[in-house]
Amino acid sequence: MKKQLAIVFMIFILAISPIAANDWNTFQENIEHTGYLDDASDFVTNLWTADLGDTIKSSPAIFEKNIFIVTYEGILKSIDMEKGDVNWEIDFEAKTNSSPVISNGTLYVGCEEGLKAVNIDDEKVKWTFKTSDSVESTPFVTDDTIYFGCDDGHLYGLDIDGNKTLDVDIGGKIISSPIVTNDSIFVGSTNTKFYSLSLDGNENWVFTTGDEVLSTPGYGNDSVVFGSNDGTAYCLNIENGQLIWKADLDDKVRASPTIDEYDNNVYLGSDGGNMTCLDLRDGTNKWSFSTGSPVQSTPALKGNSIAFGSDNGNAYILNKYTGLETLSYNPGTMLFNSPFSASPVIYGNSLFFAGEDGYLYSLDIEKQDTPISIFLYYGLAILIIIFVILFVIIKKAKSPKKDKFKKNNKK
Repeated sequence: MKKQLAIVFMIFILAISPIAANDWNTFQENIEHTGYLDDASDFVTNLWTADLGDTIKSSPAIFEKNIFIVTYEGILKSIDMEKGDVNWEIDFEAKTNSSPVISNGTLYVGCEEGLKAVNIDDEKVKWTFKTSDSVESTPFVTDDTIYFGCDDGHLYGLDIDGNKTLDVDIGGKIISSPIVTNDSIFVGSTNTKFYSLSLDGNENWVFTTGDEVLSTPGYGNDSVVFGSNDGTAYCLNIENGQLIWKADLDDKVRASPTIDEYDNNVYLGSDGGNMTCLDLRDGTNKWSFSTGSPVQSTPALKGNSIAFGSDNGNAYILNKYTGLETLSYNPGTMLFNSPFSASPVIYGNSLFFAGEDGYLYSLDIEKQDTPISIFLYYGLAILIIIFVILFVIIKKAKSPKKDKFKKNNKK
């Protein structure tokens, strides 16, 4: 009996204990780019809006119950995901388009100066690896090595102390973020080429597209999928670089794909304004959803839903099987629209969107619920001002007529 009670007690403790913190060691958390983590058992999803004070172009990273995001001007912020309060911030004093990643309590992010490493516990920069040009590429961390591309055309590898372990000049600008799988590094360049390299930097194979490759590759079914500014989505065999299929998406593909290997789906946005679902096996177009404006955002995936942003200022949730819209959130209320070019992330039922309007939004993806936007109040204030101005104009327009009527009566 005592043994049974002990087992029941242990199960109870495990059930109420928070889930251990996961690393976020690459763009959108994993090489499939799902942008999702299970939440801790004691986490509460809330609706809120946080003013970050500057344009956001990079995508967030999640660690424990905090979300980490870097503004365009280079200010790193740690934000409580339950309340939306800023825990702390660091000003890098260097602009950034790179997205942060987190491994073993250290955050890594690129900027104009190079690559920064930040100790999350003591909230201080550990080291800076300086480069000759900007680092827009998001790092990939594996086996205590940080891989990233640079606008100087070099692919770098560093150890966790910031010492260089790899330096390969592949040319162009490496804005695409590398992924590492099957003992190989996969990355694209603005020189129109997509590369597979060994971990020591030797070339496995090279595939040439028709334009710049800014898209970060996604992995599934022993293949890599990425987009090119030639308007095409490509799927290549990871072993030999042979083309498995390609799909014409009508306009530049700057966005990165999300891979749903279980359902053999690839979700990918394009500058043509569409979010398209392709079959991972043969590239067949399953459905396409039009937003009317470029889609640079990589969709986050949870259950039957995908979430992404558009340059039209809307955040969308779609059914992943049909492409039908289940939620559209426009915090700018049309009057103050700003692009959602950064990719959203999901923690349990909490869905986070960062906009170029400088705000971070927390939504409930399960209940399909959204926070009230601050811009709604701005819009109401403008309407009130317009109403008052019209009232004054109409009143003044009527006043002369009354005066004239009085003068005529006196006569």
